[in-house]
Amino acid sequence: MTMTDIPSSEVKLERLKRSVIEAISVTMDLYGATPSVGELYGIMFFEDRPMTLEEMKDTMGMSKSSMSYAVRSLIESRMVHKLDEKLERKELYKAETDFYQAFQSFFTKKLQREVDVMRSAADKALPEVQAIILDASTSDELRKEALAVYHKLVHALEYYEWLQRFIHLLQQGKLFNDNLNKLNL
Repeated sequence: MTMTDIPSSEVKLERLKRSVIEAISVTMDLYGATPSVGELYGIMFFEDRPMTLEEMKDTMGMSKSSMSYAVRSLIESRMVHKLDEKLERKELYKAETDFYQAFQSFFTKKLQREVDVMRSAADKALPEVQAIILDASTSDELRKEALAVYHKLVHALEYYEWLQRFIHLLQQGKLFNDNLNKLNL
């Protein structure tokens, strides 16, 4: 093997970054983001400067509409921020590089959506299930089934109350750093 066969440190570093970007893409896919959205976040994560949509489009070889969708998805999950400043009248975007903050933003949004949807459904269903249970014309078999549904809904609401407390702790950053050390994690 000659010196020319050994990759330069620069090439090696680019390969290592690409490997991490691919890992980010895979893990983002696990959480419902498309691999291309994950790849975009990974690319932006390693940039030491904000990027324009045009730069992102050129880097990834995506259409402008696909790039806009990907950026919008990342902004909604608070993993990318649109900056107030502009570059030659073009919007600038920067990735959130603090993984604790990215985790906090991403999961609080997803979990809060789950809590809101499920609590709304259970809150609407409970009074109607109770009415079926209390209705004198309800058969014993249907009342028994309605009672089982009622208990499942109450149990679900208890879980979503716990999840709401977890979300608040996550939003306040109380699950990071010292608290994890106390839990021996």
